[in-house]
Amino acid sequence: MTLGASIEYGPKFPGSRHDGFSAIPSFDIRRFDEPDEPGAPDDSIDYGLIGLGGFEAGPVLGFRDSRSRSDDQRLAGLHAVHWDVDAGVFAQYWAIPDELRIRTEIRQALSNGSGLVADLGIDWFQSFGDKWLLSIGPRASFADGAYMRKYFSISSSEAAQNGVWPAFDATGGLKSVGLTVSASCDVTPTLSLQLYDRLERLTGDGADSPITSKLGDANQNIIGISLNKAFGVGF
Repeated sequence: MTLGASIEYGPKFPGSRHDGFSAIPSFDIRRFDEPDEPGAPDDSIDYGLIGLGGFEAGPVLGFRDSRSRSDDQRLAGLHAVHWDVDAGVFAQYWAIPDELRIRTEIRQALSNGSGLVADLGIDWFQSFGDKWLLSIGPRASFADGAYMRKYFSISSSEAAQNGVWPAFDATGGLKSVGLTVSASCDVTPTLSLQLYDRLERLTGDGADSPITSKLGDANQNIIGISLNKAFGVGF
């Protein structure tokens, strides 16, 4: 079992210009006879139920960002978005074992009404010696109408209450493209430290929304550091 946590510094909400700190837990469990395979820092919490050759699939658990007026006073009159957990499935294929991976996740928000997202990523992993592992890979993220409305739409009544930003109806589609890079070091055989950077460019209505184009920035960058501890559990 591996338990860990990450501290990130990045946009306070999707499309925000202002940055802040946040913490994210991580968890992984595998059988004693399974090797610890490489992973990217933006992988959600998952568990492989199906494994066939280089293919693996199973359930996945992630998190959704919150947003409120306290994040930016210019959001006055606009609806708040509550923090939430999302759940779904993942599938990945190792085109080259432990080096080249193609992965997708499809996750549905459980309670805050922010809909469905589908993330696609390709990662190249390169080890240096026995302790260092570097990774890099492109990203593409798609979202349905419910997600886009929750984070990027402004209704007519909200525009009237705000008095500054016009009404805007965001629709689903390609939400963002980006790149994720990381460097991991095995401090001890059971303790690892990872530094990473996630650069994301909002596209389509995510970039055109006044929440992004007027209040925020379509370029979203997150830097983070994570610490993970592995230990055996017998039962």
